[in-house]
Amino acid sequence: MREFAVPPVVTVPDEDNTLTALWDAAENHPSSILYMRSFDEGATWQDVTSVQFRDQVVAVARGLAAAGVQPGDRVALMSATRYEWTLLDYAIWAAGAVTVTIYETSSADQAKWILEDSGATAVVAETPGMAAMVEGLSADVKHVWTIDEGGVDALTALGADADVDIEERRRSRRSGDLATIVYTSGTTGRPKGCMLTHGNLLNDIRNIIPEVPGVLYDGARMLLFLSLAHVLARILQIAGMESRTTIAHADRTKLTAVMPVVKPTTLLAIPRVFEKVYAGAYQKAVDEGKGGLFEKAAVTAKEYSRALDKPGGPGLGLKLRHKLWDLLVYKKIRAAVGGECNSAVSGGAALGPELGHFFRGVGITIFEGYGLTETSPVLSLNLETAIKVGSIGRPTPGTALRVADDGELEAKGPQVFPGYWNNDAATAEVLDADGWFKTGDIAEIDDDGYVTITGRKKDIIVTAGGKNVAPGPLEKILDSHPLIAYALVVGEARPYIGCLISIDGDILPDWLSRQGKDPKTPIADLVDDAELLAELQAKVDEANATVSRAEQIKRFRVIPVELSEDAGEITPSVKVKRHVVMEKYSGEVNALYDSAQQETKTK
Repeated sequence: MREFAVPPVVTVPDEDNTLTALWDAAENHPSSILYMRSFDEGATWQDVTSVQFRDQVVAVARGLAAAGVQPGDRVALMSATRYEWTLLDYAIWAAGAVTVTIYETSSADQAKWILEDSGATAVVAETPGMAAMVEGLSADVKHVWTIDEGGVDALTALGADADVDIEERRRSRRSGDLATIVYTSGTTGRPKGCMLTHGNLLNDIRNIIPEVPGVLYDGARMLLFLSLAHVLARILQIAGMESRTTIAHADRTKLTAVMPVVKPTTLLAIPRVFEKVYAGAYQKAVDEGKGGLFEKAAVTAKEYSRALDKPGGPGLGLKLRHKLWDLLVYKKIRAAVGGECNSAVSGGAALGPELGHFFRGVGITIFEGYGLTETSPVLSLNLETAIKVGSIGRPTPGTALRVADDGELEAKGPQVFPGYWNNDAATAEVLDADGWFKTGDIAEIDDDGYVTITGRKKDIIVTAGGKNVAPGPLEKILDSHPLIAYALVVGEARPYIGCLISIDGDILPDWLSRQGKDPKTPIADLVDDAELLAELQAKVDEANATVSRAEQIKRFRVIPVELSEDAGEITPSVKVKRHVVMEKYSGEVNALYDSAQQETKTK
């Protein structure tokens, strides 16, 4: 068993909670700009200082208390990422209550389960449609406020003359008290409510901030567009407060318009976002007849990044080539994300070394990390002074990671949750008596402590020949192709490994135009298209070159539609629901093996 631990750099006092940094900022740094708040769908932006935000939090918290919300009560928050989400989150904490997050894309059935299981006494919904959906789902819910119908103003007015001591309430919450219940989006079964304490969240982020001084600092600007119902965005929200980094919230569909205004110095995104940025830049170059030049620039960027990790760094010739491509290509990519972005944080899935080296070579270092909802979430992270592209970094300060005898990664640290809400049995399955949490991921830890995830324990495929195959590495290589939205490697109890491929509907039209085909051609009409299959086969061949013959993809099929969250095939955190896709497209899966079975019968 290999274990690697890093001592903490910060210990959170018992009396601290997630509001401590806000009150400190308001009292000692009142003019620090904590947020850039957008109005008129992003047409107008307004700075919000720490003292202004603190006062707004208190005003809304007074309204919640006046409505009957008591310390320890659960208040559900269902909204897309926006300034009001953060305001309400802090107001719920200031009222002494616990925030229960619901994805804005959740169905009525999913929302009902979360509300009933958590026992939430109130809900704040973003839109009238969301409010109408949650109304009456749980008998415990006494109030429903709607952001788009003046819900924040209504709470502020309700608390204006209330006899409530918010100062006493916020001080009553200590690091060991429950701060939030975050329900796992769940690729299988009912979501489980992960209980996270104030101390879980603070220990996680306070031990990271000193290690990334060039990313999180007073005056830095961070753009949040991932769902704040996901704990990854949530911890970055808290990181902004702890470091007084200015945060701007944005709709992910409007990033092109928002980037030049906010000019973020750092971004938070999942790998799929970086893949789309790369694909978009490449497609634009191809459309301008400069595809070949872009490819040469990409090669140089990767070479330059890899050279940064070698003694002596890049040589003179590579530096000159890099400088040339910076003038011609790289600065345009940086301009697309506002022109001042030099770093980004990636999580939620493996990024892949090729993409990591490309962006670092372009001038945007992506700090890839790893964690789960149950771990608040960060367990490991590539840091400014300790980075190994392609890995998920070393354990963050205060964290110990070990690989069990069966290859499963286990974690221990102050950010590890105390358990699942109302589910002791599930807690016992993942958390042992010594506090070690079973992540469910298969991993390797090298001699320097860098961790690499090689697969998901429950996703390991055992072929009919008894070969164990981890689908993750193959899928990650395939997913890096601009045309591939999602790849799903299959082969459980089958004679060989196969793959289902979902095409990216945003990239497809441009590709069709370059092939001289109708850009409006639906995916269903292209599943047997010779040119498309040839391009995909080239990427499959690339993936196959990285594994043994028994692990190689022998056949693949194109799914006739793009997998989507609306269809229940993708989680809100952009993970494929493997069991759903396998069942829904069982015909495509069987077709991968029909000819092989027929050949066996013939023989």
